[in-house]
Amino acid sequence: MLEKIKETTSFVKETTSFDPEVGIILGTGLGGLVHEIDMLHKLDYEDIPHFPVSTVEGHKGRLIFGMLAGKKVVAMQGRFHYYEGYSMQEVTYPVRVLKYLGVKILMVSNASGGVNPEYEIGDLMVLNDHINLLPNPLIGPNNEEFGPRFPDMSEPYDHEMISRALSIARRHSIRAHQGCYVGVTGPTLETPKEYQYFRVIGGDTVGMSTVPEIIVARQMGLPCFAISIITDLGVPGRIVKVTHEDVQEAAELAEPKMTLIMKELLKRVLC
Repeated sequence: MLEKIKETTSFVKETTSFDPEVGIILGTGLGGLVHEIDMLHKLDYEDIPHFPVSTVEGHKGRLIFGMLAGKKVVAMQGRFHYYEGYSMQEVTYPVRVLKYLGVKILMVSNASGGVNPEYEIGDLMVLNDHINLLPNPLIGPNNEEFGPRFPDMSEPYDHEMISRALSIARRHSIRAHQGCYVGVTGPTLETPKEYQYFRVIGGDTVGMSTVPEIIVARQMGLPCFAISIITDLGVPGRIVKVTHEDVQEAAELAEPKMTLIMKELLKRVLC
């Protein structure tokens, strides 16, 4: 895999001549942040050697290179999921490429279901921890060039970025929480008892992404920040039938709040 990653990285560097500082992964219905980027280059995933291709509605499938809040960024407009049939190594392949492109920080967004009864649809949650119920992406042979065989996960999300993001939210009167995200395989949405289980084990939200990306990023030494938009509720008495289209719509409505926090946070990193 290392050889393929280096081939992908070489192609991207030769095509864009751009050295990003920050990598951004945008989740379902959250690709609008790219409109805030002063775009210099864009690459469709299908044109990038060895890169997976997005198959889910709401995931455009492009790498966007440019300036955002004074920082050189590369944004993934669309990510990959285990439920699409990709291996965990394929799901996290782009994160390794971002590291080899030179990013120093990874910022991730997602749409998730709220299991904390204090949460409302449209709220934001800054991740301070996660519970991984997906296959671990580090299973299999380990290349020491990527990082240690047994990476420490005592601080999966950067404490300073969490604090700054919550401060930004308060200043702009945005309802934002901090909490724990439960990563599951999908693609089914959860049953009432599954929602109850996720709450019992310590979860505040549940979703089908993010955790594998963070695990790989942390193995490679990248500080991480992640934020969820609550698009539906898994709280007893408030559970209703939800479609993927409902999730997209709720995410798109709340996206401006997330975009504001991400932009303000970017101004304060790597200073």
